[in-house]
Amino acid sequence: MEISDKLMCLFNADVRAEDDRYVVEVPRREIETGSVDPGEVYRVALISREETEESEPEPKQSHTSEPQPPVEIGELRYVEIEDIGKQGDGIARVERGYVIIVPGAEVGERVKVEISEVKSNFAVGEIIEEDF
Repeated sequence: MEISDKLMCLFNADVRAEDDRYVVEVPRREIETGSVDPGEVYRVALISREETEESEPEPKQSHTSEPQPPVEIGELRYVEIEDIGKQGDGIARVERGYVIIVPGAEVGERVKVEISEVKSNFAVGEIIEEDF
């Protein structure tokens, strides 16, 4: 799955029925951190949670056309922890579904991390600030 580099924020939300429409709520923290402005119009993409939990990365075909990781060592990122990995570490996803492993984080936490390790298919981020 390809995710645009224009991605502004990523969060989990429920869809609920309200009269003759359906509503996806934007978490308050997205407004407070400046990711989203009330009253503005945004493009919304919905991704099935089952698909993201169970899908395996596509096998890489050629080293010359592989996209580079969207993070660098030392980079600071704000991420939301979506899952817990097999070793108990928090899992966040950023551009193009790239995974950042965050030791000590819990599902639903929004944390500021510093990237300490970068691999082709995942990175490791150390928590700098919790629940901002």
